[in-house]
Amino acid sequence: MTIHQARRLPVQRGPAAWSAILPGQDAPVPLDGDKAVDVVIVGGGFAGLAAARRLHLSDPDLTIAVLEAGRLAEGASGRNSGFMIDLPHDLSSEDYAGKGEKEDRAMIALNREAIGFSRDAVADYGIDPAYFDPAGKINGAASDTGHHLNESYSEHLTFLGEKNEMLDAKSMHEVTGSRHYQSGLYTPGTVMIQPAGFVRAYGAGLRRQGVSVYENSPVTHVERSGNSWTVTANKGKVTAGAVVLANNGHLESFGFATGRLMHVFLYASMTVDLDRDSLAKLGGKSRWGVTPSDPMGTTMRRIDTAQGGNRIITRTCAEFLPEMDPSAGSIERTAKVHRQKFADRFPELAGVKQEYTWAGHLCLTWNGVEVMRELEPGLYAACGCNGLGTVRSTLLGMAAADMVLGRTSTIAEHFLAEDEPKKLAPRPFSTIGANLFLRYKEWRARAE
Repeated sequence: MTIHQARRLPVQRGPAAWSAILPGQDAPVPLDGDKAVDVVIVGGGFAGLAAARRLHLSDPDLTIAVLEAGRLAEGASGRNSGFMIDLPHDLSSEDYAGKGEKEDRAMIALNREAIGFSRDAVADYGIDPAYFDPAGKINGAASDTGHHLNESYSEHLTFLGEKNEMLDAKSMHEVTGSRHYQSGLYTPGTVMIQPAGFVRAYGAGLRRQGVSVYENSPVTHVERSGNSWTVTANKGKVTAGAVVLANNGHLESFGFATGRLMHVFLYASMTVDLDRDSLAKLGGKSRWGVTPSDPMGTTMRRIDTAQGGNRIITRTCAEFLPEMDPSAGSIERTAKVHRQKFADRFPELAGVKQEYTWAGHLCLTWNGVEVMRELEPGLYAACGCNGLGTVRSTLLGMAAADMVLGRTSTIAEHFLAEDEPKKLAPRPFSTIGANLFLRYKEWRARAE
């Protein structure tokens, strides 16, 4: 018998704002008692839901259970900025360019496959189109340095044959209502999602197709006996022939990839629903998304009523936390930074209240690889978003499902060919070093 016990369970700091701004939902259905299925998936985020959909589409007779520690879209999947990006978006680079022409072309094709897979889910499950908006995105530049980074990235995209358009300061003002940006780089392939609306509806669609999706069911043990696995949650157990760990950084909590995963938290704030006077002062378009030209800068996004209100989201400040537990002090500190970043971009709205501030968990590796493989017979991992959870996690879930089914696929082959994540320096050196490096990178990108 092999037992993997969770050393810790997910901790969420700050409200799940994307879910809070939507209409209420039905009461959660937790796992209650013992069940037996063909496949059990630990984690109800982008990876877990994609794995469940891929399995069901491939074999509708499979019985599948998804166990989510909290409510759907209130964990990491509902705490991102909602950018489903098709192009290279390497957060460790200076300008997002990836690992070379061949790798970038392969990754673009895979990203678009994940977006297409998600687009089909929108149609199949009747997900509100406002929650999946193919609007593209802009890399905003607020300095000469940022502008040159955009030029470099634009040259790379043009070399790859990818559409992109440079925007001047006037165009950026017309889109965002802000005079903070001197230029921008528009790319049309990004889908802007309302992450909570999308994930909630995705889970509901799976349920209608017969997939059991249990919420408020944190998994504490995964154990193997003979040819079957038993997954233990707080109020029940599920026995299955195969288990997919789609729990991103919490893979390490179960003893896998120990000392190889970088647990980084990004913080975000969201305004109140802007009133008519504020909207008149703001101008610009009702929906847009701006990522910074320097990956360590500030992401901004505006949404409208159909997505949960006329609001602006500010996302910046990164923190390396090996114990995966942000502090209340970090929430307070970053909220102050967000207020200043917002005021810098929208001085006419400087007094607008930030209604929500929260932390979101990213799982990165030092060498930018994922953990998608069979860990033990019948136990699979679909983890390691590397800061691209909406698309990368979707791909990981699809790949893990293919492995469960025993079939080859381009997606699975891509991740299986990756190296193992590099080991991190021992603590406290890794923690101190990583956070000093993040502070330096943020300082250097402060204008962005």
